[in-house]
Amino acid sequence: MTATTNTSDRPAALEVEGVRFQYPGAEGFGLEMGSLVLAAGEQVLLTGGSGTGKSTLLQIVAGLLDPQSGRVCVAGRDVHAMPGPARDRFRGSQIGMIFQTFNLLQGFSALENVMAALMFSTLPRAEYDARARGLLGSLGIARVTSRVENLSVGQQQRVAVARAVACRPALVLADEPTASLDPENARAAIELIQQTCRENGAALLCTSHDPSMRERFARVQALAAPGSGVLAGAGEGGAA
Repeated sequence: MTATTNTSDRPAALEVEGVRFQYPGAEGFGLEMGSLVLAAGEQVLLTGGSGTGKSTLLQIVAGLLDPQSGRVCVAGRDVHAMPGPARDRFRGSQIGMIFQTFNLLQGFSALENVMAALMFSTLPRAEYDARARGLLGSLGIARVTSRVENLSVGQQQRVAVARAVACRPALVLADEPTASLDPENARAAIELIQQTCRENGAALLCTSHDPSMRERFARVQALAAPGSGVLAGAGEGGAA
């Protein structure tokens, strides 16, 4: 395992301020947030039931949705001030994403999936193979040339985690990453995600409606009032 990256001299991984969003024609559903800040390397669990706007917030942070007002900064950069192509490049290099359904490139190997992510990194192309193999190996993927659809669900998730941290991003967004797993595999998966983020110096913002996830995070924030998305409370303590 690699040593944990020193994050003390880095800007905040995430700053959200005064964000308001409403889907066109969807009366009664909106997201309204005062402030949310994640320090470099910090791990936060965002909880709330269906319809509270957890996934919407992650899409806004990633720059996939534009809020009607407010500001989102990742690693000191205003995400929504960037034009489309620049925002896409920034997302690829500074924001890792882990989805419930993984969203891996079907028909491609585990190695190729991670190397595709490295196209957004500043790493020399000649080093892509070594970086991808090293990550996959550290996560227990020995069959790096196997097509991802031929891997088990657990192995596919490990490939998704490797892809998310490949570029050493400032921030990893994990949207309900354990929702389709049984309790034992869910615990193993979140431990894997958290440890990999620590080793690669990435902050983690993870969403879940699973109460058992709370004990895994030192800081827990809740999106209160279904349909409003208002951030509630300063957070709860849990396991580091």
